Amino acid sequence: MRLCILILAGLLAATAAASAVEPPIDAGKAEVVRRYPAPEARQGVAVDRDHIYAVANWTIAKYDKKTGAKLAEWKGDPQRFPHINSCTVIAKELVCASSNFPAVPHWSAVEIFDPKTLQHRRTVPLGPGTGSVTWIERRDGAWYAAFANYDGKGGEPPRDHRHTALVKFDDQWRRVGAWSFPETALARFAPMSSSGGGFGPDGRLWVTGHDHGELYILALPSDGGAVLEHLATVQAPDIEGQAIDWDESEPGMIYGISRSRREIVALRVRSPGR
Repeated sequence: MRLCILILAGLLAATAAASAVEPPIDAGKAEVVRRYPAPEARQGVAVDRDHIYAVANWTIAKYDKKTGAKLAEWKGDPQRFPHINSCTVIAKELVCASSNFPAVPHWSAVEIFDPKTLQHRRTVPLGPGTGSVTWIERRDGAWYAAFANYDGKGGEPPRDHRHTALVKFDDQWRRVGAWSFPETALARFAPMSSSGGGFGPDGRLWVTGHDHGELYILALPSDGGAVLEHLATVQAPDIEGQAIDWDESEPGMIYGISRSRREIVALRVRSPGR
C-alpha cells in the first residue's frame, strides 16, 4: 500500500511539473530614443508615421513627430467623454477606448476620430457588463479590447483586478472570445489593472499596467484554456504604465508616457527570441 502511495505521489508530481507554466523571462530594458514635452500626456499616446497624439480623458492633442510642435487639439464634453484612456491609429482612423471611470456601474464605448482634423466621427457603444475598456487593438480581421477591473476606486464589486479581461469581437462588435490575464501580470497590475496594450511586430501582445515601468509580453494560449501566457517582461523605467502604442512605420519602436513629467517617450524594444 505504501509503495502504491509513493508511486502515485511520484506520478502526480511528474504530471504537475510537466504541466507547470514556465515563468516569464527577463527580456532586458527598453532604450529611450526621444522625449516629447506634452502637457496632455496623462493617460496615453497614439502614433502614426508623422504624428503623435497625447491622450488626457476628454482631451486629445496632436503633435508633429519630427519637430514636436503642437498641431491641433480636441476637447470633448466631460459628461460624454469622462475618461478616454487610450487611442491607436487603425485604417486611417483614430480609435479610442472610452469609459466612465472611476464612476460605477461601468460603461464603455469606442470613440472614433479623424486623425487629420481630430473631428469626432462616431461612437460604438459597448455598454456595461465586463469592466471599463482601457485599450483597443485590431488583428486578422477582429477587434480586441481590454476591460479593466479594480480593487478600490473605480472598482465594481464583487469584481476586482483579477477580473481584468481581453475580449475578442467581430466586425459588428459581437463578442466571439475572451481571455483572463495571467497571475504574474495581474500581480503587477494590482490594485489597478491593464492600462495599455497592442500586438507587436512579433505577433505577441505587449501590455502595460497602471503604474510600473514595465512591458509584459503575452500570447494567446496555444495549448488550450482561456488564460493569456506571460512570456517575458521588458523593463521600461522611463514610462509609468499607462497606455502605449506601436509605431507601425518603424518596427521595434513603441511609444509610452511619463505621467509625472508630462512627456511622451519613444522607446526602442527588442522581442526576446526574435
